[in-house]
Amino acid sequence: MHHVVVVGAGIVGLSCAWAAQRRGHAVTLVDRDFEGDRASHGNAGGIAVAECIPLSLAGMGLKPLRWLLDPLGPLAIRPSHAPHLLPWFLALRRVGAGANYARIGDALAALNRLCLPDFTGMLDDLGLAGDLHRRGALTVYESDAGYEADKASWQFKRERGVRFHDVSTEALRELEPGLAPVFKHAVMVEDWAHINDPKRIVDVLRERLRERGARFVRAEASGIDIGDPARVGIRGNDGQVVHGDKVVIAAGAWSARLARSIADRALVESERGYNTTLPGSASRLNREVIFAERMFVATPLSVGLRIGGAAEFAGLEAPANYKRSAALLKLARRYLPDLDDEGAKQWMGNRPTTPDSLPVIGPSRHSPNVLYAFGHGHLGLTQSASTGHLVADLLDGKQPGIDLTPFSIARF
Repeated sequence: MHHVVVVGAGIVGLSCAWAAQRRGHAVTLVDRDFEGDRASHGNAGGIAVAECIPLSLAGMGLKPLRWLLDPLGPLAIRPSHAPHLLPWFLALRRVGAGANYARIGDALAALNRLCLPDFTGMLDDLGLAGDLHRRGALTVYESDAGYEADKASWQFKRERGVRFHDVSTEALRELEPGLAPVFKHAVMVEDWAHINDPKRIVDVLRERLRERGARFVRAEASGIDIGDPARVGIRGNDGQVVHGDKVVIAAGAWSARLARSIADRALVESERGYNTTLPGSASRLNREVIFAERMFVATPLSVGLRIGGAAEFAGLEAPANYKRSAALLKLARRYLPDLDDEGAKQWMGNRPTTPDSLPVIGPSRHSPNVLYAFGHGHLGLTQSASTGHLVADLLDGKQPGIDLTPFSIARF
């Protein structure tokens, strides 16, 4: 058995630590603030196993430019950060090529097929089985044009095993009577699920690891030390070094900085997401609803109705622009009348996003003792438990359940 040092106490890092601990490995977790806010806390709460379509701007014409011209639109780039994005966007352009697009979709689908059973198993172990709701998700369309434009995407998903069916307008009103009667089309994704509260999952997982003997070191990791072939270390900004037999880098949007300390290159950007949670409106929906043409979602959590979306590229240090959260709430009012916004809570999180939409899972190019588990973008919660199992397979020297070649850091 190994002593495994896991850097990052978000949902992916905690899941890797949980899986390693269950296999009998000793675990040390390193994070600068174990209880602090993170992308894991404020996500939409969906277990989005149907999401196997890579991000691509191919075929979108001038639509991205129109988004950028709207300061509160679904896509924003802060001018000061734009020069830093060039390598990432050049890689993004290659995703749209037919062969790449299909290959990436296949890899995402292969990983996502593991996710719902793996996540359910983790919740069972944590005593949180009742926090998961398998009610599917509805994607709704206001216009015939929007529905027709997405048909190729739905076919792409069907070819990769995603189960869905069209829902009539009459059935939609029965399923979600809280929606305004403006939608002409709806699609039910059958294998989608949502949870009560993402933060609760993170908090319980962290405490269960502590109860089972994991060591917690509060430090801001600044680099990886692979000078000693017999062990590996994590350097902290305070000068301390935490040593182990293996290291797992699961620090989300900050992971690329650590990988760079041992000459591993990873194209990962902080794709900021914003939301507003309305404690008094949780009962307005029965399941997650995706507003396809407006590019936002609403999910009924135990802590309230969470309305989220948007993609802002501003780097890791820029202050949040909560006008984006307010804009999403204003948009939601068109489709969810009479929302109760008393006690509304705004939030922003740094989603770690790669240009090819695939996470980085697997060993360093320079040391077999360093494993990576980051870059999950919008699917960190969805893919967390499965990523943990795949990393644990690597720790055990076993063949993982899927081919990890598409997820290798060497692809950059």
